Amino acid sequence: MLTKSSQFQLDSETKAFDLEHRRKIRFNIGKYNAAVQTGLGWYYDHELARERASYLKAKAINHLDEYLLEFERNFTARGGKVIWARDAQEALAEIGKIMARKHARTVVKAKSMTTEEIHLNDYLGKNGIESIETDLGEFIVQLNGERPYHIVTPAMHLSKQDIAAIFVKHLKIEPTDDAQELVLTARHLLRGKYTEAEVGITGGNFLLADIGGVAVTENEGNARLSATFPSTHIAIVGIEKVIPSVHDLDLFWPLLSTSGTGQQVTVYNTIYTGPRQPLEKDGPDEMYVVLLDNGRTTLLAQADKREALHCIRCGACLNVCPVYKNIGGHTYETTYSGPIGSVISPHLGGLAENKHLSYASSLCGACTSVCPVKINIHNLLLRNRQQVVQQGLTDTEERTAIRLWLLSMKSRRLLNLLPARAKNWVLLRMLSQVGWNKRREALEVAPKSFNKLWRERS
Repeated sequence: MLTKSSQFQLDSETKAFDLEHRRKIRFNIGKYNAAVQTGLGWYYDHELARERASYLKAKAINHLDEYLLEFERNFTARGGKVIWARDAQEALAEIGKIMARKHARTVVKAKSMTTEEIHLNDYLGKNGIESIETDLGEFIVQLNGERPYHIVTPAMHLSKQDIAAIFVKHLKIEPTDDAQELVLTARHLLRGKYTEAEVGITGGNFLLADIGGVAVTENEGNARLSATFPSTHIAIVGIEKVIPSVHDLDLFWPLLSTSGTGQQVTVYNTIYTGPRQPLEKDGPDEMYVVLLDNGRTTLLAQADKREALHCIRCGACLNVCPVYKNIGGHTYETTYSGPIGSVISPHLGGLAENKHLSYASSLCGACTSVCPVKINIHNLLLRNRQQVVQQGLTDTEERTAIRLWLLSMKSRRLLNLLPARAKNWVLLRMLSQVGWNKRREALEVAPKSFNKLWRERS
């Protein structure tokens, strides 16, 4: 059985040479990048906005305990209930208890990366509960049995023809290339589910400490329907999503939308502060917020990598990454792909199993340059690599090769012991291990070293 690292390399090669896949991704990402450039033109001083956002996120993360307790205090004051989950298992167990009390058989779910992180749909399915993705992109990949391809755009890897084929196969509709008809098909199917479902589940883009609110950003309105029609609303949110105040949203909402999709602000921005109040006509009878750790405090404890928790999940770093644009989102086999995923996934999912992700980068720095909260992403990838070495998680062959290289570089006598032919054999063996010679000409050592040439000349 292949290791995750070997499987990643195999899948990366397959995707990188799949010209049709690259065509779709570059077309779709190209549209986003063009829209983002237009959106940035609306800013008077975008760099200042990034500086402010970076400062506020650093303030929130460095005082995370205080802001989370403030959020809990204000949220529960309006009748909401907070569940603290150390890991995915605790989160799923608590959600399972709610489902049992509600005798839930159907759940409508808005787009949420944290639910993907804890594999909520699989858990609900095993317990006989139907979980329906209501975001159009998520609905499409759920029908096709796939995980989301992109943080913001789950079905980015699919063309209109691909989506039509999925609908024909799974929904038994007549073949069509009319995008509007495809959207109406999904809408017609999902509308009835909102009124049937006992529980609605969303994520949360921001937790607002000062008012105890969960801010949800979307473009389709499906999150609002998922949160208001069912009698119970569960929001599953990572603990790093907290920000000090509702007044900070005038900074973060436009940054999130502009960096992600090029919009000045997304179509729907909603703040949920608890269940329906006595004089309110709409909303759920119960509202729960699951505050998910799942490795985040492990990252928080590492001061040199803590800024990775500043991420607001805009997806901008994925759209500019040359590696992501060639190998795609599914190759990473993690919830969070691309540059920021390569930073945080080893800490959320285990460094030993996911160490290879931090090497899946050219370190060009494009990700850092576009991050709306100024996370130094490519530097964090280097720090992850350093941690892998310090913890002795590198392969035995790699450690042996580095030791031999270090010995020879420190000693001219040792370096001169081997003739050029022997050095070429060593290089060939070493570089073949990492695939260097597969698509490149083999490196060759000069017949005479500079040291030898210099001695002859002298």
